[in-house]
Amino acid sequence: MTVESLHSAERRAQITADIVARTGIDTAMIQRLVTAFYARAREDALLGPVFGAHIIDWDAHLARMCSFWASVALMSGSYHGNPMSRHLGLPVDALHFDRWLALFEETATAVCPPAATDHFIERARRIAQSLELGIASVRGVRLGRGQRFRAEDLAPPPSGDQP
Repeated sequence: MTVESLHSAERRAQITADIVARTGIDTAMIQRLVTAFYARAREDALLGPVFGAHIIDWDAHLARMCSFWASVALMSGSYHGNPMSRHLGLPVDALHFDRWLALFEETATAVCPPAATDHFIERARRIAQSLELGIASVRGVRLGRGQRFRAEDLAPPPSGDQP
């Protein structure tokens, strides 16, 4: 290990320790939150069909989401995926992100102490905003400040019958 990577690892460990001390978040709390949230999302009338159509192995998905949230919430560096690319093709818009956030916030409030809830929610809001912007962009919609992506606002693709 180089001196630079040692310092980086020490810095990451200190950041994680500070977050844990401030919020009480640990891997067991992350697992409880992820498990409870996805149980609710799978049953949700709006989100359930999206998840059901795209997730085959729920155990693997939950493990991946625990790793993701450990990286997001604790700066663990344990997640090595690309969330944006996994979401770009999904049939979702602002309504889905609003519902995802509402369920996530309700679940975090029920499962976590207040400091942890605030920490998770702040990050979830940034994630939802980033994913919504990315999805809109790949569908040819450039959102301005405060604008939201609504799938019904997309122009229909041109048909071959038009002059």
